[in-house]
Amino acid sequence: MIEISVSGLVKEFEVGSRILDGLTFQVDTGERVGLLGKNGSGKTTLFRILTGEVDWDEGEVMLAPGRRLGLISQIPVYPAGYTVEDVLDTAFARLHQMEQELEELAIRMSEDTDPALLRRYDSLTAAFEAGGGYDAQTQKNKVCNGLSIPQAMRQQQFDDLSGGEKTRVNLARLILEDTDVLLLDEPTNHLDLHAVEWLEEYLSRFKGTVLAISHDRYFLDRVVNRVIEIQDGKAEFYEGNYTFYAVEKERRYEEKLRQYEKEQAKIQQLEKSAEQLRVWAYSGMDKTFRRAKSMEKRIERMRTMDKPTRDRKLEVGFGQREFHGDEVLTAKGLSKGYGDKNLFHDLDLEIIGGERIGLIGDNGTGKSTLIKLITGEEQPDSGKLRMGPTVKIGYLPQVVSFDHPERTLVDTMIYDQDCTAQTARNRLAAFNFRGEDVFKQVSVLSGGERSRLRLCMLMDEKINFLILDEPTNHLDIASREWIEEAVEDYDGVLLFVSHDRYFIDRFATRIWELEDGVITDFRGDYRQYLAAKAKCAQAVEPVVPEQKEKKPDKPKRPGGTKNLEKEVAAAERAVAKAEERMFELTEQIEQAASDYLKLQELYEQREALEEEILKLYGDWERLSAELEEAKG
Repeated sequence: MIEISVSGLVKEFEVGSRILDGLTFQVDTGERVGLLGKNGSGKTTLFRILTGEVDWDEGEVMLAPGRRLGLISQIPVYPAGYTVEDVLDTAFARLHQMEQELEELAIRMSEDTDPALLRRYDSLTAAFEAGGGYDAQTQKNKVCNGLSIPQAMRQQQFDDLSGGEKTRVNLARLILEDTDVLLLDEPTNHLDLHAVEWLEEYLSRFKGTVLAISHDRYFLDRVVNRVIEIQDGKAEFYEGNYTFYAVEKERRYEEKLRQYEKEQAKIQQLEKSAEQLRVWAYSGMDKTFRRAKSMEKRIERMRTMDKPTRDRKLEVGFGQREFHGDEVLTAKGLSKGYGDKNLFHDLDLEIIGGERIGLIGDNGTGKSTLIKLITGEEQPDSGKLRMGPTVKIGYLPQVVSFDHPERTLVDTMIYDQDCTAQTARNRLAAFNFRGEDVFKQVSVLSGGERSRLRLCMLMDEKINFLILDEPTNHLDIASREWIEEAVEDYDGVLLFVSHDRYFIDRFATRIWELEDGVITDFRGDYRQYLAAKAKCAQAVEPVVPEQKEKKPDKPKRPGGTKNLEKEVAAAERAVAKAEERMFELTEQIEQAASDYLKLQELYEQREALEEEILKLYGDWERLSAELEEAKG
């Protein structure tokens, strides 16, 4: 079944400048599609068209009838005073309406015996249960745990949250809505590694359709099975994940380049022949003149291909300062906190020359704070931090700011880097700031553009200790690859904070994981670190059952096996009684179908009884196993 169909879609915000120019594609039910393209290529505009937020100029857009579509993009506006819990509860608006109608029906049925009321109540009850009405709270808790939304945050006012926290809450609300089609616009931008992995696991179980805009290459590889790239307002299709897309895109480029070069060689050959025919025609040979004209028309018909282009590679690298000695950084007993919150304590750290360290951990654990202590932006509460005598730091913060945001990009480069206007423009062009872009004021740049500008300036400094705090945030894939090329060629010490697993995997030779105020220091790359964690998890799991099976030093029970047999028999009787109560409770639920309040009470009793039965069965199995062991 076709879920989304777009045909000949045209959209322009300025006359003569089409952001979408004949875009055509379709998405079938259950597909996982990655929507790629440079920043500004029209991806978010397409999402806004699909949700009805923006109209289009030409073409057709069709959504399958009756399908519910959810978008995680810009944060919606909620009423003043709404808490996070209130925002999350908006996901259950339909269930709340059903619950309210059920209450009203229960009141009416106590005064009126109309069979139509009973039928409506029964059908609504079935719909409420099928929609997860009785499991809504449990589901909400699971999603909040997965996306790191603690109970304390759920009591805060939504307007008081940071942009990243609002994004997480909005994503949780969208998941709880249980829509048929998920439109995800950069869903991993403000999530830590645990939350991203949880989201990937959720999407692997999601029964509906997913269309995701993302520059997170790991996420794309694990989630999508098809890629649509928007290029020059049109769609290019790739039947695979991101890795397949990257390889296939390069193969197509090489193939187009070969075809173009072959066509150009043929054209040059024909042009040479046409020129020769013209020379002969000037000597009085009229037939050759007609042949020359015919050949020139043929040449024009052959000029069908433009030369294929690819994203420009980074043309500059980090300026590097010679490093003497091994000592880069030593920290002893480092502690830092804010108010009652202690971020980390008694950290002992050492960095030596040549290391590339990835600092990872959940949001809020203090990674950026540790970076600020190292760069001298903040001071520790206790402990000492010593830098090597020849160390020169280059630092890209997570949130980039400039002292003179009113200046243009080219003026910022001229004043801060002490270079000529032409040199400034050349360096800016290497970071994709071209044409009129260089005359923009810094204040109007997006977060990603500010990061690119700061990197452009950083490239010119002579450094030997490079510190990057979330360097790939807000950047499209091409910009991420530029940074990676520069880091690849950099030979100095590297310390970076990142949730971009592709970046971590490529560069880290040592992992620092900050968790619960301490750092776990793993000497190895990211894949080795993941393998070691998985091995530890597997080693921990079988410990309990092995102890149960061996029990070498367990003392004998007083009273021998007789008492144990009595306990087993008692456990069996308790299970039987609980099962009888469950049977009676099931009958009461069936009889109370028309009494909503009574039904609620019985359902709560059934939940409690189910937990009790599980515990009783556990006790019976444990005692039975002990009895068999005692007899053996």
